[in-house]
Amino acid sequence: MHTFTLIFITFVVASVFTRLWLSWRQINHIQAHQDQVPSAFAEKISLADHQKAASYSTTKIRFGRIGLAWQTLWLLLWTLGGGLSLLNGWWLGYELSALWTGIAVILSLMLISSLLEIPFSLYSTFVIEEKFGFNKMTLKLWFIDLVKSSLLMLIIGTPLIAAILWLMNQAGSYWWIYAWSLWTAFSLLMIWAYPAFIAPLFNKFSTLEDDSLKQRIDALLNRCGFKSKGVFVVDGSRRSAHGNAYFTGFGSNKRIVFYDTLLKSLSEDEVEAVLAHELGHFKRNHIKKSLLLSIMMTLAGFALLAWLMQAPWFYSALGVDTMSTHMALLLFMLVLPVFTFFISPLFSALSRKHEFEADDFAKQQCDHRALISALVNLYRENASTLTPDPIHSIFYDSHPPASIRIQHLETS
Repeated sequence: MHTFTLIFITFVVASVFTRLWLSWRQINHIQAHQDQVPSAFAEKISLADHQKAASYSTTKIRFGRIGLAWQTLWLLLWTLGGGLSLLNGWWLGYELSALWTGIAVILSLMLISSLLEIPFSLYSTFVIEEKFGFNKMTLKLWFIDLVKSSLLMLIIGTPLIAAILWLMNQAGSYWWIYAWSLWTAFSLLMIWAYPAFIAPLFNKFSTLEDDSLKQRIDALLNRCGFKSKGVFVVDGSRRSAHGNAYFTGFGSNKRIVFYDTLLKSLSEDEVEAVLAHELGHFKRNHIKKSLLLSIMMTLAGFALLAWLMQAPWFYSALGVDTMSTHMALLLFMLVLPVFTFFISPLFSALSRKHEFEADDFAKQQCDHRALISALVNLYRENASTLTPDPIHSIFYDSHPPASIRIQHLETS
């Protein structure tokens, strides 16, 4: 057995057992605290809501274990089980050009993977989310979304895949710099285009009509020096009862978006506070920093791929008997998450740091008690657990735990 095969298997086993251990810790920690609301929330969240959040969280975690086992099985079948070689051999039989063979193999794998995920998506939406009162999606709407997203993947993804494969084959030893430049340009284009051209394919966006709230928002935007294409309300209630707010786009195409569900559950003071928090991400340059970090990591990824694709052992150790650019790209995309899982706490820590900084900015712009009240309402409405396991949180939580975040708002 090749050394890299042993390394790969070791990381697969280690990541699976770590994920299962973390899920076990999370479930035990939540259940140990489900019979009493944390003191900081005792006057604001009922025991029934607290227990609903506990049940919702543990149900999703248990279901996630099944998904983890399923994904791990298919990862091993595609790689060490020879699945990629079989798929590649099937397309080679059609005697297409190297470029079109690569495109066909990659799109086929993406299609098969999407089909394999359909039962999990259906169960999550129409069983778990339905059970806890969050699902508003009809089966028809779910299917329409699936068709739209699949067509978008083909229309947008196929030219990108073709361009990257062409560069890998034709651009010489420095192809990875050109491919990285292309990927960066594509990513920036998608960020710019998403709010105006892609998001409206799935949701209806309308301008904020509440004049009183709009005036408060405009005043806040002016104080913060933030210019955008406008404040929009999205019909999130067509699909889910969960609420949210976010910025999207960049440059002249920036938009502020509120879910209609969020506006129904929060007061004007609370909505202003939530927006102030989101503006904090903008003013503290979190979006630019995260984008820059992503761009640099992508550069490192392409450089690593450029080295690995020249190594015969990279293919043979992962169950592939034919060296090619498209097989190198597929193997890299499949196995990279196995190795990067163990550095996820670093990115989670950076994200939580940004959340604290955004909260600090919000305190300067509005009453911090309104932000606390808004957060409590969002925790309750979204059935977010108030008692996560600390180690699980280190790996998975992009936001600080509820009690720590609110304590920070009250004391900083």
